Amino acid sequence: MSRRKEPAIPNELLDQLLASGAASAAFEQRGLLDFLQKVLTERALNAEMDHHLAGDDGAGNTRNGYGRKTVTTGSGKLAIDVPRDRQSSFDPQLIAKYQRRFPGFNNKIISM
Repeated sequence: MSRRKEPAIPNELLDQLLASGAASAAFEQRGLLDFLQKVLTERALNAEMDHHLAGDDGAGNTRNGYGRKTVTTGSGKLAIDVPRDRQSSFDPQLIAKYQRRFPGFNNKIISM
């Protein structure tokens, strides 16, 4: 008898996410997938900022809010909040400064 592999995202959570509308609406522009992409991107950028501030370069440096940035993805435009630091020394790797196109979202998240 084989054991079933547990899903990476619990079924209950998926049911809650999809309860707000039809499953096909998740794939529309500004749908559930775009929202998840925004949340994952912002969380990864915040993790990069934490790493930056914890390193030697971050001595005496602190967070200084967020800057809004609109990037073009494979599914359309996405507005994200990029963390800033007081010394302006934070240069994110996921979405570099002045970068406006964000192709290969999945590959970049996996590589981190």
